[in-house]
Amino acid sequence: MLHKQCKCWPILRLEQSSQLGALLLCAMPSTLATKRALASSLDSPSIPNRLYFKIGDVARICEVETYVLRFWETQFPQLKPNKSGTGQRLYRRRDVEVALEIKRLVHGEGYTLIGARQALEQANRRPVLQPRLPLGGGEDSQNSDTVSAVIGHARAELREIARMLAEPPSRPPRRRARVSPLAAYSDSLFPS
Repeated sequence: MLHKQCKCWPILRLEQSSQLGALLLCAMPSTLATKRALASSLDSPSIPNRLYFKIGDVARICEVETYVLRFWETQFPQLKPNKSGTGQRLYRRRDVEVALEIKRLVHGEGYTLIGARQALEQANRRPVLQPRLPLGGGEDSQNSDTVSAVIGHARAELREIARMLAEPPSRPPRRRARVSPLAAYSDSLFPS
């Protein structure tokens, strides 16, 4: 929905409740990047804090039909929801985020399905930066000392386990007979 008095680019699809956003877009400089950035911040749906989502829930969040989600599953290997025992699709939060990203690429950015698939693959290939332990003094230094101590203790325990596993198995002690043989034959049932 666009403001009636402004000749904005018709790239934005704002909900009825965000008319204030449309007015803000009209008042801003008419650069395409600015409008897209504001539109994406206004339209970004919030994902509820749940473990699993049904396909209807994901369709409402992404504002697409359920058959679109099923089609995207065939086209994008990153979108693979779990299935329940009855065959119902159960999306995790990560699946919902992937579906929203696919929607942004295809509907918002104008990518083809092949281009969106390649963009998602490139995003997954980016190296993940590993957090580094701080080298400075202070509280961070104490934390790194504590972490180093825990790691050293774990290494020592693992070395001990490896040493125990490397030893040849010892012979178990010989078992003694459970029933002692009778020393002499007697007529009595109860030996004295």
